[in-house]
Amino acid sequence: MAGGARARKNAPPREEVLAAAMAMIAERGLDGLTMAGLGREVGMSSGHLLYYFRTKDELLLRTLEWSEAALGAERSALLSRRAPARDRLAAYVDLYVPDGPRDPHWTLWLEVWNRSQEAGPEERDRQAAIEGAWHRDLVALLAEGVSRGEFRQVDADRFATRTRALLDGFSIQLAVGLPGLDRAGILAHVREFLEDGLTPAAG
Repeated sequence: MAGGARARKNAPPREEVLAAAMAMIAERGLDGLTMAGLGREVGMSSGHLLYYFRTKDELLLRTLEWSEAALGAERSALLSRRAPARDRLAAYVDLYVPDGPRDPHWTLWLEVWNRSQEAGPEERDRQAAIEGAWHRDLVALLAEGVSRGEFRQVDADRFATRTRALLDGFSIQLAVGLPGLDRAGILAHVREFLEDGLTPAAG
């Protein structure tokens, strides 16, 4: 009991562990992230890591939540700028789409969702919360653009659902490195979709 208490007291902050996990994914891919390797990176045994995270699935979900919190703060700053809704929508899309093949955040996102088939209701609720934050921010931005006359009259929730489905489809293809598709091309496709769907009718 006393030994376990000392180990927990001397353990690095949880955020340091999650940052190290993300860095390992970026450098080595998911196959290179092991409990033993991560433990060596942060000076903990794999047993201590399992004490904190219980399973590798939980470690991956916690790391995704940590990464999403940082993205959420960046997204909030972008969307709260004093700028036309159209410009902020472009910034949202730019933040959403992966930087390229094997983007570490998207690599992690895909793995967590792949493992979610075996996840319990609590874990699935946590994953849904991640998606819900992106969705709510997009709905609010679309509704603002409609109210200001920058966008045509659309159902913001339905349009956001379709937009995110398009973004997810393209993003997954880019993240896994399908040939013939690059980030610039994806952004052009999305920009055309948004212009077709949101540009107010003339006159």
